[in-house]
Amino acid sequence: MEDPLKSSMRFFSDQQLCYADILSPPEARPPENRSRRPQFPQDLDLFFSGDLRPPFDVVALLRCSRYSLGIMASSRGLVAGRLLLQLAELFNPFKLDELQFMTKWREFRIVENLRNCPQFDFVERLCMISEIGHSCGYEPNQAVVDCSVCGSSGHAISGDLNLLDKLILKTDARYIIVVEKHAIFQRLSEDRFFNQIPSILITAKGYPDIATRFLLHRMSRAFPELPILALVDWNPAGLAILCTFKYGSLGMGLEAYRYACNVRWLGLRGDDVQFIPEESLVPLKPKDLQIAKSLMSSDILPENYGEELAFMVRSGQRAEIEALYCHGYEFLGKFIANKVVQANYI
Repeated sequence: MEDPLKSSMRFFSDQQLCYADILSPPEARPPENRSRRPQFPQDLDLFFSGDLRPPFDVVALLRCSRYSLGIMASSRGLVAGRLLLQLAELFNPFKLDELQFMTKWREFRIVENLRNCPQFDFVERLCMISEIGHSCGYEPNQAVVDCSVCGSSGHAISGDLNLLDKLILKTDARYIIVVEKHAIFQRLSEDRFFNQIPSILITAKGYPDIATRFLLHRMSRAFPELPILALVDWNPAGLAILCTFKYGSLGMGLEAYRYACNVRWLGLRGDDVQFIPEESLVPLKPKDLQIAKSLMSSDILPENYGEELAFMVRSGQRAEIEALYCHGYEFLGKFIANKVVQANYI
C-alpha cells in the first residue's frame, strides 16, 4: 500500500502541473492583463449606474406601484407596543357559493399535490410568493405576533409590501408614536413606555423606508381614531423626516400618496429646548441650512411648522433627543407622557 505522505505529495505535484498548463508564466503574459483589475473600478460608470431615478420614472409613466413591477427595497423598520400582527386567515368554505367553493377546492388540491413532490422546500417558497398560495390560505406561519413581548429590539417590519398588506392588525392602543432614532426606540421599548401610555412605537431608524411608511399608512387606515405623533430631533433633518411620513417623498411622484398619513409633531420643538442645557446644543451645519431652505421653499409646509423652522434657523442651533438624558434616563418617558396627555402636539 502506498505511503499516504507520498500520495499527497504526488497529488499536489499533479495539481501544480495542471496549474502550470492552464496559466502561462508571468513573463509570458501580456502586460496589459496586469492593469485590468485596477481598471475595472475606474470604468464602473460605463457599465453600472447608481441612479435611482429610472424606477421612479417607470412607476410614474405606467401609473402603477413599485411592487407590481417587482421592485422591492429592504426594510430597516421596527415596531413595538400594543399591536398584534397576524397573516390573513384561512378562507371559510361555508361562506362561499358553489362556484367559489369548487375553485378554491381545485386550488387546494393543486397545492396539496405540489407539497408531495420531492422538491418540497422549493415548492413551499413558490407557494408562499404566488397568488395561488395566498388565495388558498397556504401560510405556514399563522401565529399571532405580539409586538409588546418582542423586547427592546421590537419586531422587524418585512420589506414585502404584499405581505404587509395582508396583515390583520389589532390593538387597544390610544396613540401611535413614530420615533426617529433607533436608540430612543430601544430605550422606550425597554422601559415599556407603551404600558404607561397605551401606544404603538414604530421607527425607521432615520430616514423612513417604504415598508415602514406602508405599515404606518396601513395602521392609519385600520385605526383612524388613533393620533399619529412623531418624536424627532430638533433640527431641519428631523422635520424633513416628519414631512416624509406626513406627505410622502416628493421624489416618488404619483406614488407618494400611497404611503402618506396624518402625522402630528410631538417634539422636539422650540418650547422643549428649555429642558436642554446650553452645552448640549450644537451649531447648525451647512447641510442643515440647506435642508431648511428646501423645506421653506416647499408649498406643503404648514405655517406653524414654518415658524418652528424659522426659529430653529434664527437660533443657529440644533438639539438631539438624547440631550434629555441629562435629567436622568427616566425623564424621557415622563417628558413624552406629559406632552401626549396634554395634547401638546401640532
